[in-house]
Amino acid sequence: MSLSYIDIAIVFAYVVGVLILGFYFSNKASKNLSYYFLGGNKLPWYYLGLSNASGMFDISGTMWTVGILFVYGLKSAWLPWLWPVWNQVFVFVYLAIWIRRSNVMTGAEWITFRFGDGRGAKLSHIIIVIFAVISVLGFIAYFFEGIGKYATEILPWDLGVSVLGYELTSARGYALIICILTALYTVKGGMHSVVATEVMQFVIMTIGCIGVGIVAYQTVTIEQLNAVIPEGWKTLSFGWNLDLNWEGTPYPQVNQKLESDGFTLFGGLFVLMVLKGILASTAGPVPSYDMQRILAAKEPSEAAKMSFLTVAVLYIPRYFMVVGFAVLALMYLGPEISAMGPDIDFEKILPMTMNAHLPVGLKGIMLAGFLAAFMGTFAAFINAAPAYIVNDIYKKYINPGASDKKLVRLSIISSLVLVCIGIIFGFNAGSLNSLILWLSSALYGGYVAANVLKWVWWRFTGSGYFWGMLFGLIASTIKLFFFPQYVDIFVFPLIFAFSLLGCIIGTYATPFPNPESVAAFYKQTRPWGFWKPVREKVMALDPTFIPNRHFKRDGFNVIVGVVWQMAQLLIPVYFMIRENGLMVLWSGVFLLCSWLLKKYWWNTLED
Repeated sequence: MSLSYIDIAIVFAYVVGVLILGFYFSNKASKNLSYYFLGGNKLPWYYLGLSNASGMFDISGTMWTVGILFVYGLKSAWLPWLWPVWNQVFVFVYLAIWIRRSNVMTGAEWITFRFGDGRGAKLSHIIIVIFAVISVLGFIAYFFEGIGKYATEILPWDLGVSVLGYELTSARGYALIICILTALYTVKGGMHSVVATEVMQFVIMTIGCIGVGIVAYQTVTIEQLNAVIPEGWKTLSFGWNLDLNWEGTPYPQVNQKLESDGFTLFGGLFVLMVLKGILASTAGPVPSYDMQRILAAKEPSEAAKMSFLTVAVLYIPRYFMVVGFAVLALMYLGPEISAMGPDIDFEKILPMTMNAHLPVGLKGIMLAGFLAAFMGTFAAFINAAPAYIVNDIYKKYINPGASDKKLVRLSIISSLVLVCIGIIFGFNAGSLNSLILWLSSALYGGYVAANVLKWVWWRFTGSGYFWGMLFGLIASTIKLFFFPQYVDIFVFPLIFAFSLLGCIIGTYATPFPNPESVAAFYKQTRPWGFWKPVREKVMALDPTFIPNRHFKRDGFNVIVGVVWQMAQLLIPVYFMIRENGLMVLWSGVFLLCSWLLKKYWWNTLED
């Protein structure tokens, strides 16, 4: 990529600004663990919300989103439901409040709050610590590899050198520099630095997103777009089969991508996405940076508002940019994509388009913006995992009386160690790819069943949680090694059923332990669900206790929230492809849903 001095100056100014801001907040982080990992629970919810949105604006996810919009058109709006993308709606409607009421520091500490201190509770606590640390190491390696490839595509300098006989490629050179810079301000300043820099990063990314959308809107006409897309590309609705055919367009080889993805039975895929999405969303956030920001909020109601803001500010600017890159690529990247032959690397669509079709200045802003996207996500993970090592291992089992100064120092050291190990994994990503894939798939595959039951079933125990996670891990591992040809979503019901079996067996293998701890959890958290015996016990001891009767209200708000989120995705897409009638319709849906959420959710928030 050819960069002007203006573009280089913008990127340089951003890097310097991030480091200055990060080090400025370093004194606040050194007070104690709460300040280092949670900002002392003094950060405003709107700062945390913008920070969380920045952390979710990662480079790899954005490149994937541009690629699927290019391939699937409007139907790609459904594919993020695979995660599911609307788990954040469940979080802001009710889960954020339930989580924040615990007053703990980490997801592993929350497990102790839920199950108590028995043998099963300790096993469940340990497996969550392992889950958190290993998943962060995997993500650090993943981000290291991803940012290196991205930087090589867009930056003009060759950083490849030979060090002691080892060939350091340009991609790894870029990745090493960027990761070290990010680790510097994150480790030094803790949560205060992460939040402050991510707020600035979100502003930069939003400016870049709007700029890309404007360039694409002014450059590509609807007649030009219609000439290069297949029939059905602009249609959101679908049948049992995908029925999207790229023959007769400039990109017939895209049909091979459709076949390899395994999504041609789109109706069946949708049913499973909804099933998995409801269960995974009810399970709540994994013990990572998203959960950490919930625990960092001042009050439970502010945790809910923070999660709401994350959704409210993320989708419209992000998809304004995503559809901008997609239409520019469809219009102008024909020769480059055709030159790739049948093996198109769709992740390169974004940097290729950025290189060829963004003007001076905007190119620099987008470079800084995507650098910010990486650094924000990377910093969030760096700040999340050491809390589990220091608070949930060292302080809990090794040295409960350690001073705040020592705990903060150990947090800094553990952050650096994790970054180094993650980078080593990244350097060996080729040989460790199967291991990282196994860890991620197995751990996440075993997460859902146990983490749904922990919220809604009074009899569920720490042993049930441990064995449910373990059974899920076994099922996911068998799928990964023996049935890799099947798309994960299509075998999810089997993995979930096996994990659920482990939950039931583990729960009833021993008598019900820690009834006092469970009653204390229920009274403080006040979840809805199957809690009748515990509820009766709590109300007998405290007649003033008011149980949660808001299941129907929360369910209604979740449905409204999912539609509200979908509208935010579709409004910029319909605007960019000149479907003005549908854009106005979905804008009306967005306003109606906003009013319903204000009346039936925001106005009812309580701590």
